[in-house]
Amino acid sequence: MASLTAPPLLESFLNTLPPDLFDQTTLISLASTVAILLAAYSLSRVALDPKSTTSRYRFLFIWHAFDALIHFCLEGSFLYHCFFSSAPLGHLDPKEVFVDPYNYLGRIDRVHGAQAVAGKFVGGVVGGPAKAGDVGGGFLEKVVRGTAELWMVYAKADKRWAGVDLSVVSLELLTVLVVGPMACWVCYDIAKKNSRVNIVMIMIATAEIYGGWMTFCPEWLVGSVNLDTSNWMYLWLYLAFFNGLWVVIPAYIIYVASGEIMGAFKVRDAAAKAKKPL
Repeated sequence: MASLTAPPLLESFLNTLPPDLFDQTTLISLASTVAILLAAYSLSRVALDPKSTTSRYRFLFIWHAFDALIHFCLEGSFLYHCFFSSAPLGHLDPKEVFVDPYNYLGRIDRVHGAQAVAGKFVGGVVGGPAKAGDVGGGFLEKVVRGTAELWMVYAKADKRWAGVDLSVVSLELLTVLVVGPMACWVCYDIAKKNSRVNIVMIMIATAEIYGGWMTFCPEWLVGSVNLDTSNWMYLWLYLAFFNGLWVVIPAYIIYVASGEIMGAFKVRDAAAKAKKPL
């Protein structure tokens, strides 16, 4: 009986993939994104009137709800680790970790970020509200450590997210604290059919596109030393797809919202012309 073997090209492709590409943590990380999308869709079913809400604005509601949840739940956890999770640098080779910028939070002897509690460290500490004393601590600490493992999955493609990169942290502070609440505002206005929503959507979309540029442009200028594009999943799923969503969809939002605003100007101009005396 002939043995079943993969075609040479497929076998060669599979050999290029890291052994932990589809481990449990990776699958949970991807599933969490799908779960957030389903939560946003479910919220739209509750908040929107199906008879009076167009499919276009239902999509925009779902996107902004998804956007807000991603900012609060995932990117919020990234900031938590940047400020509260740390480990002693000690004798570790700086090449093995993403070293903090000099004097970050007034310390030069520690590293911060998800790597501190889900990387190679034994003595990593979860601080802040989740501090519980040991690895098997309370529920909140377990959640925080779980999010650290999630970010270490993404850090396989972009190692800056394992630790502290000042450009990324600065952008994420604005994203979580400003853009996240504004996305909730958009959802509220769509549900209430407030025309103000078009202005707010353009503001968010512009910030998202700018944020994407400022996330990757500094990295490109130094030769993408922190990016790993060695396999299709890191390059096309983690880097291209997940980041591209926050460029393509905001561009579409600007197109839709600016069209609505220009339509209102045309109506105003037509009304003004109709009032002019003959």
